[in-house]
Amino acid sequence: MTILGAGIFGLSIAWAAARRGASVTVIDPHGPGAGASGGIVGALAPHAPEHWTDTKAFQLRALLMAAPWWAEVAAAGGADPLYARTGRLQPIADDAARARAEARATAARALWGDAATWDIVPADRFARWMPSTATGLAIYDTLSARIAPRAALAALAAAIAAHGGRIVADAPRRGAVIHATGHAGLAPDLGQPVKGQAALLAHDARTLPQLYVDSLHVVPHGDGTTAIGSTTERDRTDTGTDAQLDTLIDRARALCPALADAPVIARWAGIRPRANSRQPLLGPHPHHAGAFIANGGFKIGFALAPLVGEVMADLVLDGDDHIPDAFRADRMGSATAPARS
Repeated sequence: MTILGAGIFGLSIAWAAARRGASVTVIDPHGPGAGASGGIVGALAPHAPEHWTDTKAFQLRALLMAAPWWAEVAAAGGADPLYARTGRLQPIADDAARARAEARATAARALWGDAATWDIVPADRFARWMPSTATGLAIYDTLSARIAPRAALAALAAAIAAHGGRIVADAPRRGAVIHATGHAGLAPDLGQPVKGQAALLAHDARTLPQLYVDSLHVVPHGDGTTAIGSTTERDRTDTGTDAQLDTLIDRARALCPALADAPVIARWAGIRPRANSRQPLLGPHPHHAGAFIANGGFKIGFALAPLVGEVMADLVLDGDDHIPDAFRADRMGSATAPARS
């Protein structure tokens, strides 16, 4: 098996295949995490538990299998991905938001069962961490988790190597070929690049849940840092940070008093692959006959990675197709379009 791209999808598939005994070569001229997967946020969070679909069920399975899956990665290669299921807080702004939260709590009990909860809690339970709200309430879900993206990729690389897999700058393509090349591998009929910016602060909140407020993620990591992200900038392909990131940092400091004086220790910008379907693209490649694709993990790549790795290994190694219809890449583009390099 040859996998093009050493981002989160490429390495997750490589690990799933290598642990089954397959011969795996990952080709990436820039090494693991050179693209969007080398970011710093690492929020693994579910969709709201309502309007249930096969894709939401897929995400639930991926989030629930993450803990043992990442533990096996760590055990195999000896590197810690800094995964932890510490939950997520979302402030409830008004009575309408409270009513929605109560309905979703009921749906979560039906859909998630005993695996996780979506509860309404007093915001002062997390004093100085939670933004103040008019209702004094917050949503606290116990399904959300965190991971340190760069540590996770390093852990995957070590696990793959421990099972005989290779990650190289270049090599002949042998066996099944999987394109996991991020935004550079998305033809216009499949997707588009979207820039994102994020920051890392020196603040240790590792025992606390992550925050999600008005599209802003605040994610405490297990190494004593806290990530803030991210912007969504369409029609941008530069990878420099700018004033939009400064605004993001200012927003986080205003929302979370504990971050007011925390120094910024890293700034990041990258180009993320966003599929036109707004879903990951998996399965047979619509532009490369006989090849496969795993791309379009815009914002949710790390959350879905364990299950993406396994279902792609099922498909490529065993011919077993468990990919949700909404994720199928061969339903997009033209199956007879010219091959793209």
